[in-house]
Amino acid sequence: MLFNSPIFLFLFLPLFLSVYYLIPLVYKNRSTALSWRNAWLFASSLLFYAWGEGPMVGVLLLSIVTNYTAGLLIAGGHRQTGLWLSLTGSLSLLFYYKYANFAVETAQHLIGWPGSWANTGLVLLPIGISFYTFQGISYVLDVYWGRIGVNRNFIAYGTYTAMFPHQIAGPIVRYADIAPELSERNLSVSRLVSGIERFILGLAKKMLLANTFAEVADTLFNAPVGSITVAAAWLGIVAYTLQIYFDFSGYSDMAIGLGRLIGFDFKENFNYPYTARSIQDFWRRWHISLSSWFRDYVYVPLGGSRGSTTRTYRNLLIVFFITGLWHGASWNFIIWGLFHGAFLLAERAGLGHRLKQWPAVIGHSYTVLVVLIGWVLFRASDIGAAIAYLGRLIGLNGSETNSYVYTIHHFTSTTILGTFILGALFTTPVHLIAQRYRNQTSNGVFQEIGYVVGLLCLFFLSMMSLAASTYNPFIYFRF
Repeated sequence: MLFNSPIFLFLFLPLFLSVYYLIPLVYKNRSTALSWRNAWLFASSLLFYAWGEGPMVGVLLLSIVTNYTAGLLIAGGHRQTGLWLSLTGSLSLLFYYKYANFAVETAQHLIGWPGSWANTGLVLLPIGISFYTFQGISYVLDVYWGRIGVNRNFIAYGTYTAMFPHQIAGPIVRYADIAPELSERNLSVSRLVSGIERFILGLAKKMLLANTFAEVADTLFNAPVGSITVAAAWLGIVAYTLQIYFDFSGYSDMAIGLGRLIGFDFKENFNYPYTARSIQDFWRRWHISLSSWFRDYVYVPLGGSRGSTTRTYRNLLIVFFITGLWHGASWNFIIWGLFHGAFLLAERAGLGHRLKQWPAVIGHSYTVLVVLIGWVLFRASDIGAAIAYLGRLIGLNGSETNSYVYTIHHFTSTTILGTFILGALFTTPVHLIAQRYRNQTSNGVFQEIGYVVGLLCLFFLSMMSLAASTYNPFIYFRF
């Protein structure tokens, strides 16, 4: 079930919220009402997952039971047993469902395993397994390190892991961040309004911006590389760069908005990453919940930057190798991760210091160029396709026939041009500036009415786009 699907918007969400908001009217005791709200949220989240994944909901439940039990074992004094149960259980599920096919295919190429060994099509990837696996591991590690207390209430813990707003594409929510709200949360009118506003903005990002960029990017990346001009190749990667940002940040906005509607405050997952002036700065702003997870649960435990320079570089490369692998079972993603890691090493070796001394435009241009090239590795179907597309960006791999050629002029309609201009504009903090101005000058009813009408127009346009569009899932669902 997708956030931008009619079944979610007009059936699941209204029914869920109706029951959720009515529970305190039935159970006057606050503690009892909260318990029933958690139970309703947990059950609804399992239904939400099973709606599209069917039996795969069993994998989610197994992950929940494994990490819940591990936490109890650690709290009961069986610290090593609990820790290893979580790590081996969670990572075994992740490896089998996400990496078994990749491991077998790689082994076939390296040591010549016969094709009969690779019944790889039988292992299907459960949506969101990377996200809920990392949430479970972070919970157990925090219990093990004494950062948080164990939650002995299975429903409350299950609610944390399975909660449908962040269930299948993040952000990666840490237990410590929402633990108080699992036991006590209040809904206010201002929080509900803020949640609706954030959800609509995220929906508009997806339907009005990301999907338009997807049409351009898919057309150019799926075409034979020799059939596109150099300018069109650059347009394709710019389109994908904008698509993946508005697609993923749009989902995160919707998740944060839904969280507010039910009384939870999820942390921000994006902070205008394309305004960064270095790759290090980019990773402070892009997919913040993932980069901070790797920092706290991989990089720091490995030693971080506390040892020698060599050990620091090693730790960084390990983190970005895993970062690439987390995104997908493909050498494309591994190389993409190491590509970013290499530039982080260069910045630590002195490039970062120079970037701070140079004009901001140089640092920004360098960062955008590195990110653009990296997205080619991320988007291409395989390494060969990525190399061919990168070659086309510099004029190589041109067509040797008179077959149909895509030029930049094929994508100059008013709608596409306008969307690119808006996309470039909204990768900057222009919305924050407008919001700050609105808050400072908001003293008239007409201004507030105008803002509400604007949000309703965005929702209406998003619904029109939804009615006219084909199936177009969020990019990060497959991770």
